[in-house]
Amino acid sequence: MKKIRVTRSIIPNLLTLGNIFSGFTAIIFISNYDFTNATLYIFMAAIFDMLDGIVARLLNATSEIGAELDSLCDAVSFGVAPAFMIYKAFFFQYGNLGILLASLPALAGVLRLARFNVQLVTFEDKLFFKGMPIPAAALTIVSFVIFYLQKNILDKLTLEIIAFVIIVLVPLAMTSTFKFYNLPRPNKETLKQRPALFIFLIVAIILVIITKGYAIFPVMIFYLLASPAHEIICTLKKIREKNEKN
Repeated sequence: MKKIRVTRSIIPNLLTLGNIFSGFTAIIFISNYDFTNATLYIFMAAIFDMLDGIVARLLNATSEIGAELDSLCDAVSFGVAPAFMIYKAFFFQYGNLGILLASLPALAGVLRLARFNVQLVTFEDKLFFKGMPIPAAALTIVSFVIFYLQKNILDKLTLEIIAFVIIVLVPLAMTSTFKFYNLPRPNKETLKQRPALFIFLIVAIILVIITKGYAIFPVMIFYLLASPAHEIICTLKKIREKNEKN
């Protein structure tokens, strides 16, 4: 039985290694200022990251080593690669300060993944995550670089302000303890339990298609801000109800 389990685990682990290979390739493209191809490989890493978990559960091959391997790969593909991208695209001009600021998403991402692994008690899909998931953080940064910094569709000052805000806000979101909801599974049960998330997901996809990708960054900013806002509102509501009872 042990040999069968080891053999089964090879398949999801190979997919996980596809994740870090994609992240490594993205870094090479970033070093050559080819942000478009780098983005494609980061998205490819995200596909591998999604598939390895699905395949592991289908094959009943989930394991602690698989979870650790997944986090190590995520640190490269969704932590280091996006941080390096925004450095090469914008923060390089600020010297050592730029290096420090650009490194924040990578540093926060590693802390986020370490905390996730320590608190991991089951390999099943979670309803929500504690702190912004690192792939979502990566998507926020990469979409800003590709669709806004590169295209220069906003004035220089606005782009600079946004860059400085997200380089601080995204790491804070990752290391926070706010609840960030996981993507819902496309079935009737989760549709009944989480209709708002389904509506958000459908609207987001439509907006991204209509705008040819430009809506990705605003959608991710909405996700980043809405999750903590929702939790704060719910907490305040509970406090008010408790005070009214007393």
